[in-house]
Amino acid sequence: MPPELHFILLLVLRMAIAAAFVVSASIITERSGPVIGALVATLPISAGPSYVFLALDHDAAFIAQGALASLPVNAATIVLGLIYVVLAQRRSLLVSCGSAVAVWIVLASIIRLFDWTLAAGLAVNLIAFGICIPLLARYRHVKMPLVTRRWYDIPFRATLVATLVAIVVSTSGWVGPRVSGVIALYPIVFTSMMVILHPRIGGPPTAAVLANSAWGLLGFGMAIAVMHVAVVWFGSAIGLSLALATCVSWNLTLWWNGRRATRKALRAS
Repeated sequence: MPPELHFILLLVLRMAIAAAFVVSASIITERSGPVIGALVATLPISAGPSYVFLALDHDAAFIAQGALASLPVNAATIVLGLIYVVLAQRRSLLVSCGSAVAVWIVLASIIRLFDWTLAAGLAVNLIAFGICIPLLARYRHVKMPLVTRRWYDIPFRATLVATLVAIVVSTSGWVGPRVSGVIALYPIVFTSMMVILHPRIGGPPTAAVLANSAWGLLGFGMAIAVMHVAVVWFGSAIGLSLALATCVSWNLTLWWNGRRATRKALRAS
C-alpha cells in the first residue's frame, strides 16, 4: 500500500473513532440534564482522542510538552464559558457564541507565544477558576427543556470533532508540541452545545450546562497536569491512562457529592 494512502486511511479511521466517541457523549449530555451533562461534557471526549493519536505518532517528550501548552488553554476555556453564559441570558447565539470563541482564540494565540512551566500553568488555572466559578454559580440552576434531536445534529458534531482530530494529527509534525497542545484543547463539545442547543431551548438552559461544567473543567485541568508529570516518568500510555483516571475520578466525586447534597435537602424539607 502506498504511504500516502496508508496515511489517509489511518487518518480517516482516527477521525471516525473520535467522532463516534464525542457524539455518544453528547447524546448522553442532552438526556441527562445540565448537571450530569456538564460532568460528561468535561470528560476528555475530544482532547483525549487527539492526545492518543498524537502519542501514536510522537514520543513521550512531545506529549509532555504539549500538555504544558494545554494547561493554560484550559483556563482560557473557562473564560469562554463565562462569557457565553453571561451573554446567553439575553443575547443571540451569534453574539454569545461568537464573542466567547473570539476571546478563546485571542487567549490561545497569546498562550502559544510562551514556554509554559507546570507551576505557571497551574497558577493561571487557579486564578481563572477562582474568578469564574463564583461568577458562574448564579446561572447553574435552570430546568432543562426536552430536546428534540434534528437530523443534522449527529453529522454536525461528528464533522466538528473529526476536523479537529484531522488538524491535530496532520499538522503536529511541523507545528510542534506547543501549538498541537493548544489546538487539541479547542472546546469542541462546548461549541457544539452552544450551536445546537441555544436556538432550540434558549440561552439560559444552554448556559446552565456550561455553568455547571466549571468544577468538572477544573478537574480536567488537574488531569492535564497529571498527564504531563506521568508521561515524563512512565511514558505516554501510562501517562494518558492516569490522566483519564484523574478526570473520571474527579467527576464521579462531584456527582456523588451532588447526590449527597440533594438527599440532605430532601430530608430537611
